[in-house]
Amino acid sequence: MNAKIIIIIVLSFSYGFFETFMAMRTRRKEKIVESGDKGSLWILYISITLGYFFSFSVGATRLGRIYYWDAFFAIGMVLTLAGLIIRITSINTLKQQFTYSVSKIDRHELIQSGLYKWIRHPAYLGQLMVFVGLAASLSNWLSIVFMIIPILLGYSHRIRIEEKFMAIQFGDSYSEYQKRTKKLIPGVY
Repeated sequence: MNAKIIIIIVLSFSYGFFETFMAMRTRRKEKIVESGDKGSLWILYISITLGYFFSFSVGATRLGRIYYWDAFFAIGMVLTLAGLIIRITSINTLKQQFTYSVSKIDRHELIQSGLYKWIRHPAYLGQLMVFVGLAASLSNWLSIVFMIIPILLGYSHRIRIEEKFMAIQFGDSYSEYQKRTKKLIPGVY
């Protein structure tokens, strides 16, 4: 098996273990006062699974292959690592406020520092960069498309649910925060 494929697989599984570890860690520490998830976490899990399945399935074929393997592998790895850094930084900024489900916890605060000063969902941006990076490293444009479409649909739904919940929880302060920041990409969206 090609060394680059092994790196992609190991990185994918390592990232999955990291997210699973973080989910178990946060489940133990959080005291949920109110839930507003409405199944969005499961929809997100399903969309990520579909993205991985279709992306890696088509990536194993010649259909959509880009024959600049080294360049796309390098671009993919840079995107993946940058996404990991953004994701971890975002989680560390939230500290005790971080949860996997859309929920209110004891002493819930609206965090507006770090990356949250510019965008409302930097942790999601980090995850999207990881997924696009892994797909790009397969050097297949169809892999990128098949990864990003279901995942963007899942995150769009999740962000809609989360923003409604946060608006209810924080009222005017969240409305002010929305006016000062972008959802996902600084200065763009």
